Amino acid sequence: MTPEQTAQASRDAVLELGGAYAECPRTLRRARQLGLSGWAFYVAGRGGALGDVRSDTVAAALGFIAPEAVADGWDGARRVLPPTEVAAVHLAECCRWGVEQLGGFPRVERLVDLTQRVVLAADASALPLFAAWRAMPVPDDDLGAQAAVLLHLLREHRAGAHLLAVRASGLSPVEAIISGPEGEAGAVAWGWQPPYPGVGPLLRRRVWAEAVTDRITSSAYAVLAIDERIELLGLLDSARKGLRPPGSEPNRSPDPDGAARG
Repeated sequence: MTPEQTAQASRDAVLELGGAYAECPRTLRRARQLGLSGWAFYVAGRGGALGDVRSDTVAAALGFIAPEAVADGWDGARRVLPPTEVAAVHLAECCRWGVEQLGGFPRVERLVDLTQRVVLAADASALPLFAAWRAMPVPDDDLGAQAAVLLHLLREHRAGAHLLAVRASGLSPVEAIISGPEGEAGAVAWGWQPPYPGVGPLLRRRVWAEAVTDRITSSAYAVLAIDERIELLGLLDSARKGLRPPGSEPNRSPDPDGAARG
C-alpha cells in the first residue's frame, strides 16, 4: 500500500466523514439561530478561516463554487456576523458532531493519532484554505471532536489539491464539475449558470486531474508506515459505516479516556 494508493483508497471516506457535520440538521439549525441561511453559513463558515477578506478572494480559495454564489453567501453572512466568528461557530459545530458521531467509536484514539500525523505532515503550499483551517485552535479536547476536525482538515487538504490538479489539467472549475459524477446537477448546486460545456472532451482531463490529486495528497500519507496506512483505511471505513442516522441519540461514552475508546 503506497502513499498514493492510500490517498486514492481513502478519498470517499475522507470526503464523507470530513463534510458530514456541515449537512447535519443540528448544524443547519445553528445557522438559523444565528440569523443566517444555510448557504451563508456554509460559505462564511468555510471561507471565514481566511479572515474578513473580499468575496472574490474567498471564491478563489473555494474554487468550485461560482463567484456570484460565493458573494451572495459571503456578503449575506457579513451583514450579520464577522466571517471569523462564523468560522468559529462552524468549527464548534464540527466538534459537536464529532462528539456525537465519533465519540463512541471504539478506536477513536488511534484514529486521532494516525490522522493527526497525516494532517501535520501535509504540505500546505498553494493550499490557503487548508492552511487557514489547520491554524485554527480546536475548542474541544474530546477525542471525538478532535477526530472530526482532523477529518475535516483532510477533506480541505484534498479539496485544495484537487483544485490545483483541475487547473493544471486545463479544466475550469465548472468543466471539472460537469465532467464529474454530479454533472449538470452539481453545476447548478454550486451556482454555475448554463449553457454548460459538452462532457465528452473533458473526461480524459478529469481522470488525469483525479490522479494528480492523489499524487499531491499522497505526500502527507508517507509519514505513516505501510501497516499504519492499511490500519488507517480500516479505521476510516469502520467510522464511515458507524455513522448514526440524523436525529438519533448520540452514543456517548461515559469516560472519554475509557476502554470504549481503546
